[in-house]
Amino acid sequence: MEMMKEYIEEAEKALLHTYNRYQIVFDKGEGVYLYDLNGKKYLDFCAGIAVFALGYKNEAYNQALKDQIDKVIHTSNYYYNVPAIEAAKKLQKVSGMDRVFFTNSGAEAVEGAIKAARKYGYLKDGQTDHEIIAMEHSFHGRTMGALSITGNPKYREAFQPMIGNIRFATLNDFDSVLSQVTEKTCAIIFETVQGEGGIHPATEEFMKKVKALCEEKDILLILDEIQCGMGRCGSMFAWQKYGIQPDIMTTAKALGCGVPVGAFLMTEKVAENSLVAGDHGTTYGGNPLAASAINKVLDLFEENHIIENVNMVGGYLEKRLDELVEKYDFIETRRGRGLMQGLVFNCPVGNYIQKALDAGLVLINAGTNIIRFIPPLVITKEHVDEMMVILESCLQ
Repeated sequence: MEMMKEYIEEAEKALLHTYNRYQIVFDKGEGVYLYDLNGKKYLDFCAGIAVFALGYKNEAYNQALKDQIDKVIHTSNYYYNVPAIEAAKKLQKVSGMDRVFFTNSGAEAVEGAIKAARKYGYLKDGQTDHEIIAMEHSFHGRTMGALSITGNPKYREAFQPMIGNIRFATLNDFDSVLSQVTEKTCAIIFETVQGEGGIHPATEEFMKKVKALCEEKDILLILDEIQCGMGRCGSMFAWQKYGIQPDIMTTAKALGCGVPVGAFLMTEKVAENSLVAGDHGTTYGGNPLAASAINKVLDLFEENHIIENVNMVGGYLEKRLDELVEKYDFIETRRGRGLMQGLVFNCPVGNYIQKALDAGLVLINAGTNIIRFIPPLVITKEHVDEMMVILESCLQ
């Protein structure tokens, strides 16, 4: 215990205090479990915020990274590298999109998507006053562009002025979107399932109406799949269940399963009418190490039938969480898709999350009154049952 306490005290002296962290130092992981410095075991239903889809200590994944480290880690984008070419081809295949740009993070992927949309608008009329419509309660990242389209004023307030010409509408309210459209609208962006904003899936009707509007008015539809994509909602990307395709999409988190990597993808039409050489770049993006992680992740998704598992275990998780909604008056509803679920309480949930952590279960919130369940995608029904026993003990 003393060693963990000492490390935490050192961290508080050295690290910038931008997180109120839980008082735990995790040391290692295996399967769907994490272990702290004292050797205490935790069932992980957070997966590093929807990142560690394949679970910890996956030997094939680890070996692929070790092999690449022994070859070359970085060369820069002045040159080609084989892992990035292969990763781009695999991403084309699983997404049905045409062009890929690799980034270091989800926020960076969003920045690139914004730039592509603005350039698309600029090339149409030579003007720089184009507008982007984003959604209230959305979350797209902490960099200035991503923050500008994040629909939570408290995150933006101290950092004004943001990038301009952003309008906000309401997810699943098509009329609210329509009311924000002007002749200057170049893009509409939203998460297919809102994560931080409370686990709100877009409805099929809303998705199809927005897509039709975008086609009619030559507006780009940008879908943010950073948290809800990569199999988490029961298809490789959540939008694929709706029978539509975005013009630009962003992905990250489970794309690299722990190695920091993201990407934005676009259709050929957007690629031909937006970013060209000199418009955008990144030093680390798509380097051989990051790209080898993507390659192995996509291979393992296929080999281990990850999406089939999400659909099977996700349905079971929904059923078990619905039992809690029925049983406890202070739990109002469950929302979500697949292995991205939220339990909505009529009170703050911080106390329940802390109790669960003390009892060996890692959960996180989504807003003050929602417990978020985003476990590794390799969990079984037995892990759901184990989670339920611990969670129920904390709800008593």
